[in-house]
Amino acid sequence: MSAPSAPNLFLVYVTDAERATAFYTDLFDMKPIMVTPRYIPFEVAPGVVFALWSGQKDRLGPQTPRTSEIGLMLPGPASAVDDLHTAWTAKGATVVEPPHDEVFGRTFVVADPDGNLIRVAPVD
Repeated sequence: MSAPSAPNLFLVYVTDAERATAFYTDLFDMKPIMVTPRYIPFEVAPGVVFALWSGQKDRLGPQTPRTSEIGLMLPGPASAVDDLHTAWTAKGATVVEPPHDEVFGRTFVVADPDGNLIRVAPVD
């Protein structure tokens, strides 16, 4: 059980909640817990939620730079990272950094329709 002060909600700001929901549902092959007009949560582990939030449209538009990253730590060999890159590009994900080797292992970065970054890397 995690500490009461451990982060358990991770928000990604989007401009079009319906478009973003379709993108993440397809990319991560998971369905949201519920869908509201501006808030769409996905349970990624018991008690841990990744959510899309479009309630900042007046302050956060598509031109706003996205510098943080959502991370997916993938188990298995480096080829698993390359295989996921192939699958995600087939789904139309925008590649920001193609697969390459870093000090922590094989990695790549894609962007969602709003430019939010998603990094895939090996499990630490």
